[in-house]
Amino acid sequence: MSGKTFKLLGLSGSIRRVSHCKAILETIREKVSADTVVKNFDLTPIPNYNQDLDNEKDWPAPVRALREAVIEADALIAITPEYNHGMSGVLKNAIDWVSRPGYESILKGMPVLTISVSNRGGIRGQNQMHATFLSTVCRIAPGREIVVIEPGNKITNGRVTEENMLRVVMRGVDVLIDEVGLVQRLPQRVDAAAEERKKGGGKPKGD
Repeated sequence: MSGKTFKLLGLSGSIRRVSHCKAILETIREKVSADTVVKNFDLTPIPNYNQDLDNEKDWPAPVRALREAVIEADALIAITPEYNHGMSGVLKNAIDWVSRPGYESILKGMPVLTISVSNRGGIRGQNQMHATFLSTVCRIAPGREIVVIEPGNKITNGRVTEENMLRVVMRGVDVLIDEVGLVQRLPQRVDAAAEERKKGGGKPKGD
């Protein structure tokens, strides 16, 4: 057991007040094991990307705060709604601000778990996230894509309440933390709750 505290940074591609993406991130924050801390960063104040300002002297304050949060994190959890067969502009804009210089940015080697939310589909938004994060030399957490379909049936009062979906999401977080351990060459993590989720109770729908 590593004795490490894993620091995960949550990014929601939706900034609306009652957001399914935010609900999933808050659920994760509350459900992670004691060795893990989740910080969910509000992307609302992040301005549109402007290359003229993309330097240490001129970064806007919200961008500087985002960059500091990314540097502090061991891994990212990025969740987006699917808009027009892609990820949200909000999330793409945030990635643009922290992905310079190309191939050598603070995202290089960063493990990331991607989740998409859609009433219908979600895979195309997921694919665009994968392509974008891979272009920044992030490490996509291995495993099946996690898509929360018909979120209104799985989220109640701002939290994921549908049992199978909750298990799929938290298993994704377990895999992400395993990836952190691999990257940082940590001793194998011992987490009884994670092991129980791996056993499952049969294959959950959508897993």
